[in-house]
Amino acid sequence: QVRLVESGGGLVQAGGSLRLTCAASGSIFRFDSMGWYRQAPGKQRELVATITSGGTTNYVDAVKGRFTISRDNANNTVYLQMNSLKPEDTAVYYCNAVGRVIKIMYWGQGTQVTVSS
Repeated sequence: QVRLVESGGGLVQAGGSLRLTCAASGSIFRFDSMGWYRQAPGKQRELVATITSGGTTNYVDAVKGRFTISRDNANNTVYLQMNSLKPEDTAVYYCNAVGRVIKIMYWGQGTQVTVSS
């Protein structure tokens, strides 16, 4: 059974930083890729950043240069470092993982990020 647990959300002023953590149950090498999505009130869930098992990263244009996704294979953890936060980054952030053999998507429960102006 796959379990993804996010932490690190909170309230921060515009221009501030937060680091989100996604802890996976078991080895993250089971996954073809992992990533972060977010969903703001009244909006669809959107991709923020992904990282493959080989370390290739991808970002949505809105966060390029501000957010950094990384992984710690030894600790089965993926991070999202968020700098220069803006009010429009306010959302629930979800950790995501895609199975390597069977392309099932797994989700965490989400963590709230609120950026005040």
